[in-house]
Amino acid sequence: MPFVVKKFHVKEKTKAFLFLIKELGYTQKEAQRLISKGRLFIDGKSMTKTGGFVDGEFDLVEFEPITKGLKPIEVEEHFVVFDKPSGVLIHPQSRHTPYSLVDELRYQFGKEANITHRIDQETSGIVLCAKTKQSEIDIKYLFENRQIQKTYLAIVNGKLEKDLLIEAPLLRQKHQSTNVRTIVVVDKKGKPSKTTIKPLKYFQDLNMTLVEAKPHTGRQHQIRVHLFHVKHPIVGDPLYGQSFKNMMKYFDKKISDQERLNNTKATRLLLHANELEFSLYKKDYHIKSKTDFQNKFKQFLV
Repeated sequence: MPFVVKKFHVKEKTKAFLFLIKELGYTQKEAQRLISKGRLFIDGKSMTKTGGFVDGEFDLVEFEPITKGLKPIEVEEHFVVFDKPSGVLIHPQSRHTPYSLVDELRYQFGKEANITHRIDQETSGIVLCAKTKQSEIDIKYLFENRQIQKTYLAIVNGKLEKDLLIEAPLLRQKHQSTNVRTIVVVDKKGKPSKTTIKPLKYFQDLNMTLVEAKPHTGRQHQIRVHLFHVKHPIVGDPLYGQSFKNMMKYFDKKISDQERLNNTKATRLLLHANELEFSLYKKDYHIKSKTDFQNKFKQFLV
Protein backbone atom coordinates (compact mmCIF):
# COMPACT_ATOMS: atom_id res chain seq x y z
CA MET A 1 0.00 0.00 0.00
CA PRO A 2 1.69 3.28 -1.12
CA PHE A 3 -0.01 5.40 1.55
CA VAL A 4 1.54 4.87 4.99
CA VAL A 5 0.72 6.38 8.38
CA LYS A 6 3.68 7.92 10.24
CA LYS A 7 3.73 9.26 13.79
CA PHE A 8 5.39 12.55 14.70
CA HIS A 9 5.89 14.55 17.89
CA VAL A 10 6.39 18.28 18.35
CA LYS A 11 7.59 19.73 21.65
CA GLU A 12 6.12 23.19 21.17
CA LYS A 13 2.85 24.25 19.60
CA THR A 14 3.44 25.22 15.97
CA LYS A 15 1.54 25.61 12.74
CA ALA A 16 1.22 22.23 11.07
CA PHE A 17 2.23 23.38 7.59
CA LEU A 18 5.39 25.04 8.99
CA PHE A 19 6.40 21.77 10.67
CA LEU A 20 5.94 19.89 7.38
CA ILE A 21 8.08 22.47 5.58
CA LYS A 22 10.90 22.72 8.11
CA GLU A 23 11.12 19.13 9.31
CA LEU A 24 9.95 17.05 6.35
CA GLY A 25 11.05 19.17 3.38
CA TYR A 26 7.66 19.87 1.83
CA THR A 27 7.03 23.08 -0.08
CA GLN A 28 4.35 25.35 1.37
CA LYS A 29 1.94 24.36 -1.40
CA GLU A 30 2.56 20.64 -0.83
CA ALA A 31 2.20 20.97 2.94
CA GLN A 32 -1.07 22.90 2.78
CA ARG A 33 -2.42 20.50 0.17
CA LEU A 34 -1.70 17.50 2.42
CA ILE A 35 -3.54 19.16 5.29
CA SER A 36 -6.52 20.27 3.18
CA LYS A 37 -6.90 16.70 1.90
CA GLY A 38 -7.25 15.46 5.49
CA ARG A 39 -3.96 13.58 5.66
CA LEU A 40 -2.95 14.91 9.09
CA PHE A 41 -4.64 13.39 12.16
CA ILE A 42 -4.74 14.51 15.78
CA ASP A 43 -6.28 12.00 18.18
CA GLY A 44 -7.78 10.17 15.22
CA LYS A 45 -9.48 13.25 13.76
CA SER A 46 -8.27 14.78 10.51
CA MET A 47 -7.20 18.40 10.35
CA THR A 48 -8.44 20.26 7.29
CA LYS A 49 -7.62 23.86 8.19
CA THR A 50 -4.32 24.71 6.53
CA GLY A 51 -3.56 27.21 9.29
CA GLY A 52 -4.13 24.70 12.07
CA PHE A 53 -1.67 23.93 14.85
CA VAL A 54 -0.01 20.74 16.08
CA ASP A 55 1.08 20.20 19.67
CA GLY A 56 2.45 16.90 20.85
CA GLU A 57 1.75 13.72 18.89
CA PHE A 58 0.03 13.51 15.51
CA ASP A 59 -0.23 11.15 12.54
CA LEU A 60 0.54 11.97 8.92
CA VAL A 61 -0.47 9.89 5.91
CA GLU A 62 2.33 10.06 3.34
CA PHE A 63 2.62 8.68 -0.17
CA GLU A 64 5.49 6.21 -0.50
CA PRO A 65 5.54 4.79 -4.03
CA ILE A 66 5.90 1.10 -4.72
CA THR A 67 6.97 -0.71 -7.87
CA LYS A 68 5.64 -3.68 -9.80
CA GLY A 69 8.51 -3.58 -12.26
CA LEU A 70 6.85 -1.68 -15.09
CA LYS A 71 9.65 -0.06 -17.09
CA PRO A 72 9.27 3.04 -19.30
CA ILE A 73 9.62 2.53 -23.05
CA GLU A 74 11.46 5.82 -23.46
CA VAL A 75 13.56 7.93 -21.09
CA GLU A 76 14.59 11.45 -22.10
CA GLU A 77 16.23 14.28 -20.21
CA HIS A 78 12.93 16.00 -19.39
CA PHE A 79 10.33 13.24 -19.62
CA VAL A 80 9.66 9.51 -19.67
CA VAL A 81 6.99 7.45 -21.43
CA PHE A 82 5.25 4.38 -20.02
CA ASP A 83 3.25 1.84 -22.05
CA LYS A 84 0.44 1.39 -19.51
CA PRO A 85 -1.37 -1.96 -19.33
CA SER A 86 -5.16 -1.96 -19.25
CA GLY A 87 -6.46 -1.99 -15.67
CA VAL A 88 -3.77 0.24 -14.17
CA LEU A 89 -4.99 3.55 -12.76
CA ILE A 90 -3.14 6.74 -13.69
CA HIS A 91 -3.57 8.33 -10.24
CA PRO A 92 -4.73 6.76 -6.95
CA GLN A 93 -8.47 7.20 -6.44
CA SER A 94 -8.02 7.34 -2.66
CA ARG A 95 -5.36 6.57 -0.07
CA HIS A 96 -6.60 2.96 -0.17
CA THR A 97 -5.67 2.49 -3.84
CA PRO A 98 -3.05 -0.29 -3.82
CA TYR A 99 -1.14 0.78 -6.95
CA SER A 100 -1.21 3.30 -9.79
CA LEU A 101 1.12 4.55 -12.51
CA VAL A 102 2.17 7.41 -10.20
CA ASP A 103 3.72 4.78 -7.95
CA GLU A 104 5.91 3.45 -10.73
CA LEU A 105 6.86 6.90 -11.96
CA ARG A 106 7.89 8.33 -8.59
CA TYR A 107 9.53 5.13 -7.40
CA GLN A 108 11.87 5.29 -10.39
CA PHE A 109 12.25 9.04 -10.98
CA GLY A 110 11.56 10.82 -7.68
CA LYS A 111 8.78 12.84 -6.07
CA GLU A 112 8.99 15.75 -8.54
CA ALA A 113 8.04 13.50 -11.44
CA ASN A 114 4.40 13.70 -12.46
CA ILE A 115 1.97 12.47 -15.11
CA THR A 116 0.96 15.17 -17.59
CA HIS A 117 -2.29 13.77 -19.00
CA ARG A 118 -4.81 11.01 -18.38
CA ILE A 119 -6.11 7.93 -20.11
CA ASP A 120 -8.89 5.78 -18.69
CA GLN A 121 -8.05 2.90 -16.36
CA GLU A 122 -9.11 0.32 -18.95
CA THR A 123 -7.41 2.09 -21.85
CA SER A 124 -3.94 0.74 -22.52
CA GLY A 125 -1.03 2.56 -24.14
CA ILE A 126 1.46 5.35 -23.85
CA VAL A 127 1.44 7.96 -21.09
CA LEU A 128 3.76 10.97 -21.15
CA CYS A 129 5.29 11.83 -17.76
CA ALA A 130 7.40 14.82 -16.74
CA LYS A 131 10.58 14.36 -14.71
CA THR A 132 10.60 17.87 -13.17
CA LYS A 133 8.11 20.54 -12.11
CA GLN A 134 9.19 22.79 -14.99
CA SER A 135 8.85 20.14 -17.67
CA GLU A 136 5.45 19.25 -16.20
CA ILE A 137 4.30 22.85 -16.67
CA ASP A 138 5.67 22.98 -20.21
CA ILE A 139 4.22 19.64 -21.34
CA LYS A 140 0.80 20.41 -19.84
CA TYR A 141 0.87 23.70 -21.75
CA LEU A 142 1.35 21.72 -24.98
CA PHE A 143 -1.63 19.50 -24.17
CA GLU A 144 -3.83 22.44 -23.20
CA ASN A 145 -3.00 24.26 -26.43
CA ARG A 146 -3.48 21.15 -28.60
CA GLN A 147 0.15 21.02 -29.65
CA ILE A 148 0.43 17.29 -29.00
CA GLN A 149 -1.08 14.95 -31.60
CA LYS A 150 -2.57 11.83 -30.02
CA THR A 151 -3.38 8.71 -32.03
CA TYR A 152 -5.41 5.82 -30.67
CA LEU A 153 -6.32 2.38 -31.95
CA ALA A 154 -9.72 0.86 -31.20
CA ILE A 155 -11.75 -2.21 -32.08
CA VAL A 156 -15.32 -1.16 -32.88
CA ASN A 157 -18.51 -3.06 -33.52
CA GLY A 158 -19.61 -3.48 -37.13
CA LYS A 159 -18.01 -2.75 -40.46
CA LEU A 160 -16.62 0.73 -40.94
CA GLU A 161 -15.58 1.38 -44.54
CA LYS A 162 -14.94 5.12 -44.85
CA ASP A 163 -13.00 7.78 -42.99
CA LEU A 164 -15.16 9.80 -40.61
CA LEU A 165 -14.94 13.31 -39.24
CA ILE A 166 -17.07 13.42 -36.11
CA GLU A 167 -17.97 16.85 -34.79
CA ALA A 168 -20.43 16.49 -31.93
CA PRO A 169 -20.48 18.67 -28.77
CA LEU A 170 -19.91 16.76 -25.54
CA LEU A 171 -21.43 17.45 -22.15
CA ARG A 172 -20.46 15.90 -18.82
CA GLN A 173 -23.57 14.72 -17.06
CA LYS A 174 -24.47 12.99 -13.81
CA HIS A 175 -27.12 10.31 -13.57
CA GLN A 176 -29.97 10.72 -11.11
CA SER A 177 -28.49 7.96 -8.98
CA THR A 178 -25.73 9.24 -6.71
CA ASN A 179 -23.99 5.89 -7.09
CA VAL A 180 -23.22 6.51 -10.73
CA ARG A 181 -20.25 8.63 -11.65
CA THR A 182 -20.18 11.27 -14.34
CA ILE A 183 -20.72 10.12 -17.92
CA VAL A 184 -20.49 12.11 -21.15
CA VAL A 185 -23.27 12.65 -23.70
CA VAL A 186 -23.63 14.35 -27.07
CA ASP A 187 -25.56 17.53 -26.36
CA LYS A 188 -25.82 20.88 -28.12
CA LYS A 189 -25.07 22.53 -24.76
CA GLY A 190 -21.74 20.72 -24.58
CA LYS A 191 -18.24 21.75 -25.57
CA PRO A 192 -17.19 21.56 -29.25
CA SER A 193 -15.46 18.24 -29.88
CA LYS A 194 -13.83 16.80 -32.99
CA THR A 195 -12.44 13.35 -33.81
CA THR A 196 -11.22 11.81 -37.06
CA ILE A 197 -11.66 8.07 -37.55
CA LYS A 198 -9.87 5.93 -40.13
CA PRO A 199 -10.75 2.24 -40.68
CA LEU A 200 -7.65 0.01 -40.87
CA LYS A 201 -8.88 -3.58 -41.00
CA TYR A 202 -12.21 -5.40 -40.95
CA PHE A 203 -12.45 -8.74 -39.14
CA GLN A 204 -15.32 -10.47 -40.94
CA ASP A 205 -15.52 -13.43 -38.56
CA LEU A 206 -16.04 -11.05 -35.63
CA ASN A 207 -17.92 -8.27 -37.45
CA MET A 208 -15.48 -5.81 -35.88
CA THR A 209 -13.21 -3.12 -37.35
CA LEU A 210 -9.80 -1.92 -36.24
CA VAL A 211 -9.79 1.88 -36.47
CA GLU A 212 -7.35 4.71 -35.93
CA ALA A 213 -8.80 7.60 -33.91
CA LYS A 214 -7.31 11.08 -33.65
CA PRO A 215 -8.95 13.45 -31.15
CA HIS A 216 -8.53 17.12 -32.09
CA THR A 217 -10.00 18.19 -28.76
CA GLY A 218 -9.35 16.67 -25.37
CA ARG A 219 -12.75 15.95 -23.86
CA GLN A 220 -13.33 13.21 -21.32
CA HIS A 221 -14.34 9.92 -23.02
CA GLN A 222 -14.32 11.74 -26.36
CA ILE A 223 -13.40 8.83 -28.64
CA ARG A 224 -15.73 6.45 -26.82
CA VAL A 225 -18.75 8.74 -27.02
CA HIS A 226 -18.10 9.83 -30.61
CA LEU A 227 -17.84 6.23 -31.83
CA PHE A 228 -21.01 5.30 -29.93
CA HIS A 229 -22.69 8.36 -31.48
CA VAL A 230 -21.99 7.09 -35.02
CA LYS A 231 -23.27 3.61 -34.05
CA HIS A 232 -19.87 1.91 -33.91
CA PRO A 233 -19.26 1.64 -30.15
CA ILE A 234 -15.92 0.37 -28.95
CA VAL A 235 -15.94 -3.33 -28.17
CA GLY A 236 -15.78 -3.90 -24.41
CA ASP A 237 -17.14 -0.47 -23.45
CA PRO A 238 -19.04 -0.96 -20.17
CA LEU A 239 -20.79 2.44 -20.34
CA TYR A 240 -21.64 3.68 -23.80
CA GLY A 241 -24.16 1.40 -25.47
CA GLN A 242 -25.05 -0.43 -22.25
CA SER A 243 -28.28 -0.54 -20.25
CA PHE A 244 -28.57 1.49 -17.07
CA LYS A 245 -28.64 -1.77 -15.06
CA ASN A 246 -25.38 -2.99 -16.59
CA MET A 247 -23.73 0.41 -16.10
CA MET A 248 -24.69 0.29 -12.41
CA LYS A 249 -23.24 -3.19 -12.01
CA TYR A 250 -20.01 -2.05 -13.62
CA PHE A 251 -19.69 1.06 -11.46
CA ASP A 252 -20.47 -0.94 -8.31
CA LYS A 253 -17.93 -3.60 -9.37
CA LYS A 254 -20.58 -6.29 -9.24
CA ILE A 255 -20.23 -7.53 -12.80
CA SER A 256 -18.35 -10.76 -13.55
CA ASP A 257 -15.97 -11.20 -16.47
CA GLN A 258 -18.48 -13.53 -18.12
CA GLU A 259 -21.30 -10.99 -17.79
CA ARG A 260 -18.99 -8.32 -19.14
CA LEU A 261 -18.12 -10.56 -22.08
CA ASN A 262 -21.80 -11.29 -22.76
CA ASN A 263 -22.77 -7.62 -22.58
CA THR A 264 -19.88 -5.95 -24.41
CA LYS A 265 -18.12 -8.78 -26.31
CA ALA A 266 -14.84 -8.26 -24.44
CA THR A 267 -13.49 -8.33 -20.89
CA ARG A 268 -11.91 -4.86 -21.23
CA LEU A 269 -12.33 -1.67 -23.22
CA LEU A 270 -10.53 -2.24 -26.54
CA LEU A 271 -9.01 1.23 -26.80
CA HIS A 272 -5.24 1.78 -27.00
CA ALA A 273 -3.19 5.01 -26.88
CA ASN A 274 -0.75 4.26 -29.69
CA GLU A 275 1.21 7.39 -30.68
CA LEU A 276 2.22 10.87 -29.52
CA GLU A 277 3.78 13.57 -31.70
CA PHE A 278 5.05 16.86 -30.28
CA SER A 279 7.90 19.34 -30.08
CA LEU A 280 9.55 20.17 -26.76
CA TYR A 281 12.53 22.44 -26.16
CA LYS A 282 13.22 22.72 -29.91
CA LYS A 283 13.26 18.96 -30.44
CA ASP A 284 10.65 16.88 -32.30
CA TYR A 285 9.35 13.58 -30.94
CA HIS A 286 7.23 10.81 -32.44
CA ILE A 287 6.68 8.10 -29.85
CA LYS A 288 4.91 4.82 -30.60
CA SER A 289 3.60 2.14 -28.29
CA LYS A 290 5.50 -1.14 -28.19
CA THR A 291 2.27 -3.13 -27.74
CA ASP A 292 1.02 -5.11 -30.74
CA PHE A 293 -2.60 -4.16 -30.12
CA GLN A 294 -3.89 -5.40 -33.49
CA ASN A 295 -2.76 -8.95 -32.81
CA LYS A 296 -3.33 -9.05 -29.05
CA PHE A 297 -6.90 -7.76 -28.73
CA LYS A 298 -8.48 -11.17 -29.43
CA GLN A 299 -7.31 -12.51 -26.08
CA PHE A 300 -9.93 -10.26 -24.43
CA LEU A 301 -12.79 -11.71 -26.50
CA VAL A 302 -12.83 -15.05 -24.66
